[in-house]
Amino acid sequence: MSDDSQDALRSITRKPGLQIWTINNMKMVPVPVKAFGNFFEGDCYIVLYVSTSADIHYWIGRLSSQDEQGAAAIFVTQLDEHLGGSPVQYREVQGYESARFRSYFKNGLIYKKGGVASGFNHVDTNAYNVLRLLHVKGRKHVTATEVAWSSFNTGDIFLLDMGKAIVQWNGPHSNRREKLKAVLVAQDIRDRERGGRAQIGVVDGGDERDSPELMKVITTVLGPKPGHLKDPTPDDVSNKSAHKNASASWIRVCFSQDCYILDQGGSSVMVWKGKQASQAERREALNRAVGFIKAKKYPPNTTVEVMTEGGESAMFKHLFKSWKDKGQTKGLGTTYSTGKIAKVDQTRFNTMELHARPQLAAHHRMVDDASGDVKVWRIENLELAEVNPRSYGQFYGGDCYLVLYTYQRAGQQRYILYMWQGRRATKDEITACAYQAVNLDNKYNGAPVQVRVVMGKEPQHFLAIFKGKMIIYEGGTSRSGVDTPEPPIRLFQVRGTTEFNTKATEVPGRASSLNSNDVFLLKTDRLCYLWYGKGCSGDERVMGRAISDVLSKHSKQVVMEGQEPAEFWVALGGKAPYANFIQKCPLIIFQTINDPRLFECSNQTGRFRMTEVDDFAQDDLDEEDVMLLDSWQEIFLWVGNFANQKETKEAWNSAQEYLRMHPAGRDPDTPIIFIKQGHEPLTFTGWFNAWDPLKRCRCTLADDQSRFT
Repeated sequence: MSDDSQDALRSITRKPGLQIWTINNMKMVPVPVKAFGNFFEGDCYIVLYVSTSADIHYWIGRLSSQDEQGAAAIFVTQLDEHLGGSPVQYREVQGYESARFRSYFKNGLIYKKGGVASGFNHVDTNAYNVLRLLHVKGRKHVTATEVAWSSFNTGDIFLLDMGKAIVQWNGPHSNRREKLKAVLVAQDIRDRERGGRAQIGVVDGGDERDSPELMKVITTVLGPKPGHLKDPTPDDVSNKSAHKNASASWIRVCFSQDCYILDQGGSSVMVWKGKQASQAERREALNRAVGFIKAKKYPPNTTVEVMTEGGESAMFKHLFKSWKDKGQTKGLGTTYSTGKIAKVDQTRFNTMELHARPQLAAHHRMVDDASGDVKVWRIENLELAEVNPRSYGQFYGGDCYLVLYTYQRAGQQRYILYMWQGRRATKDEITACAYQAVNLDNKYNGAPVQVRVVMGKEPQHFLAIFKGKMIIYEGGTSRSGVDTPEPPIRLFQVRGTTEFNTKATEVPGRASSLNSNDVFLLKTDRLCYLWYGKGCSGDERVMGRAISDVLSKHSKQVVMEGQEPAEFWVALGGKAPYANFIQKCPLIIFQTINDPRLFECSNQTGRFRMTEVDDFAQDDLDEEDVMLLDSWQEIFLWVGNFANQKETKEAWNSAQEYLRMHPAGRDPDTPIIFIKQGHEPLTFTGWFNAWDPLKRCRCTLADDQSRFT
């Protein structure tokens, strides 16, 4: 490596943000910030993005030489070593860039003809000596490629850049989102390359008569418009051969002294480098991945991702059913460093902070302090039957219920509609519950947030609604006219420390159901025993006492573990072993918080697709689509105002399929929350940085650009 390249590497730091270099005469040359997003087709680039972690991308132009590609690969390896080996490396091919790479360039990528010899290193923001036609494609992540008149079609958008003026031509079949994205590309060119001193005009294809002056400009420069325009081409080019067998060749064990390749059936190739692998192996990891692609006869644009032990990407970890980071142990939804797990301590928090700190609301899944109004219906003969308020909080496993919660936020009424499904309810009742939820949603003009709740998987806000007095009966029904004999004894396990997180769940009425860390209520025909395990806390005992008053009107008898009267064991059918391990030493528990992931659910290309959005923000919510937000504990389905009905239905089914097929073995009963644009709760908005509730959808801005601006 040359001294210049050594100096370039020494000057690179982990400062947050984006840094880009191009390969010029086998050297790394910094790219000016004003030129970010512009890529010459004859060049290779290295892109470093630093946030809480670091990612290195090397971009290959379709006309770049093999020497330049080889040099870029070498520099990427050296840059990785300079940064301590922790960055994840990505290989990007022009036209097939990863979603993560495209997310760095919010206004899109511009592909330019030529290479660095074209004067790339001397960007003059006041230069007007430009004449080019750009073909703009993409709805979420946009690319603009230099083309000719013959490329015009009915579904895409084209920018005629003449230096002092930029004219945007919208294909007759282009949509609102595409028009907006093209406007943003034009504005970006004006502001970065022309110092803000270029005019922008828009022509809608099919209505050219409304913009005669702009059409005259286009035809003067490009010649007469073709008599027949081609049909649009798909935005996303998919290679069937790369995806037809998209099942991964799994790596079960990774040894630190080796390097491994994980093959996802040709859709992508991942390379894992053990910390104790030799330097030669580590340096050759990227080249071996490329060689592997060639040997397998995969397309040359196949995605490559390289990572070091301890710096695995989230996507890599998600491919394993039980991935464990070094020094951590998995157990019951928590990750902790040492000791054994006996119970999960409940976190206390100040509900007054929820509106001031939306991220707190999101993590605790609480939209407010649960002091709003509640109305409950039971599904009875497939219709809605109102539940007596005196029975609120009591749920039977043989029933389905709708719970409408109303609260105030910013002076407006907001609604959450919970659909509680009993474990022993019939399929007809579950279907009727969903149907009646739609009817209620329509009654409130689509304002309610809809939440599917499976028995035993109740979210914290649902528990909080019933003020620590929620009781779940394993079976049976509360329907009128159904005479179900009361069992002689019933046993309930009480979990919770406050009115925000407590519920009593019926368990089999036998001694083996007991647990030394909890409170249990044993209801008989003459009294109610409050059994306090040796490991339960004072708060848990208080909540157990409160819920026993709801469960039984008989007299109460407190029973301490180890001091049970004979009648207690007789009621349970005799003594039997039960879980009696008590954590005696202090235990520090760190809750596992997986980074939330956002997916776009769309059928705009003619087939339904879910596409992940990297580094997402509020602007990424597309009002023409359905978006899926996975916060791990909950799945949110956000429906844009202009999303079509078929997308909405397919997204709901896909959310359930997403949970069933998740490689990490997700709980299929994870709550699925249905949200409509404009009615987002804090538990959703808290996952977005600086959410603006008054934000006007930027898609409407494209309609305002109908003349020079």
